Amino acid sequence: MAGSEDAAAFEESVRRVVEDRVAPDVTFRRVERLTGGASQETYRIEADGPDGALIYAMRRSPGGLPPETTRENPGLDVEAELMRAARSVGVPEPEVFHVLEPEDGIGLGFIMEWIDGEALGSRINRRPEFAELRTHLAYDCGVALARIHSVDLNAHGLRGRLAELDPEAFVHEMWERYQGYETPQPMIDYTARWLLDNLPQNPRSTLVHNDFRNGNFLVDEKGITAVLDWEVSHIGDPMRDLGWISTNSWRFGGTGPVGGFGEYSDLFRGYEDESGIKVDPAHVRFWEVFGSFWWSVGCLTFAEHYRNGPDKSVERAAVGRRTSECQVDCVNLIIPGPCEMMAEAPPRSWEMPEVRELITSVRDFLREDVMTETRGRVNFMARVAANSLDIALREAATGDALRTWEHAELTRLLGRDGDLGELKWSLVHELRADRPLADPALQTYLRTSVTNQIAIDQPRYSGLATALTHGGPDAR
Repeated sequence: MAGSEDAAAFEESVRRVVEDRVAPDVTFRRVERLTGGASQETYRIEADGPDGALIYAMRRSPGGLPPETTRENPGLDVEAELMRAARSVGVPEPEVFHVLEPEDGIGLGFIMEWIDGEALGSRINRRPEFAELRTHLAYDCGVALARIHSVDLNAHGLRGRLAELDPEAFVHEMWERYQGYETPQPMIDYTARWLLDNLPQNPRSTLVHNDFRNGNFLVDEKGITAVLDWEVSHIGDPMRDLGWISTNSWRFGGTGPVGGFGEYSDLFRGYEDESGIKVDPAHVRFWEVFGSFWWSVGCLTFAEHYRNGPDKSVERAAVGRRTSECQVDCVNLIIPGPCEMMAEAPPRSWEMPEVRELITSVRDFLREDVMTETRGRVNFMARVAANSLDIALREAATGDALRTWEHAELTRLLGRDGDLGELKWSLVHELRADRPLADPALQTYLRTSVTNQIAIDQPRYSGLATALTHGGPDAR
């Protein structure tokens, strides 16, 4: 529920929909918004039925309001139909009971069967009860993706309701979206140019889930129980899905390149056994690079929505800083090499208290007091807020040194002076034109600036460790 909504009125609307539209023989008990779900809201609905307690899940757009219309977002009504289509070809999916209508008074979304299972990628990768699952989960993902790509788009009425994107159009769409945010991020522009220079030739065209990854499916100890989050599906190159599940952002501390839990060979074998179609690893690698590029722009989209959207949560602001995670992954995949790390500035001991001490005190209050006294979404948001303050502390420690270094390097690289913002914009404009990508000085600047930025934003991110060992693509 968005902060501007009346809680009692919202709960009454949900009660009416459940009892009148979903199951007239049940009695509604309560509705609770769950943690996570930064792009869509997810709720747990509890009710009593003739045979005992019932649980439903509800997906809803933020605040129930219509989202920004893009070619990439087909809408929650189409998402519900996609889940029905996938279920028909053997993909594990919950049954969709009701797509919300205007007269329901809740907004855009749908109510579906509650499926038990684990979705947190870190738990899937680490908990001992999933040890046996991890031995075959990459293969299972390959099978599930092959089935998704087999969906008959015409039979399910999806062809006219989904965007159709070939690889070149997809790169341009995301590059143009980023440009609309008016922030100079040279590594994003460099990667866009690289992708356009390395487009796959004559790919197939199928349904693409477009967000199939660790964290977006539920599992139990035996296998996948439900594929989630169809909100950005489209028609295009199916290898996009294989590259996305292999993107480093979704490995959650695991060492396997596929979701942190598996190997490329197992993913490809599952896909080939189910589809009969041979997988080209180089083709998947293109989409792995694209995956980091796509999510780097996606993170900036969260920051933009924090500024202008209906859900000004601390989570949305925090996700904006994750763009540096994706950018360092792009560095490691396409321009690996050595880089200089900035020294941390000593604290100003003559200030009582120093700014960093003030920030530390608030962070510790959130972790030691707020988090111990709360649960659910408030507890989750307190953790996010404390993590954001950690970023501010690291920015205070090394940010000035990084900006000074960037200014000097860009002055040399561009052959002109100006403030740092002007210089970064100049480099971005040159990259959007025809500046050669093979320039070693350009690559050194990008590699060093991005690696130092991720050291500020998330030093525990695995891409930083890879960058500090001179990067390089994963062995296939």
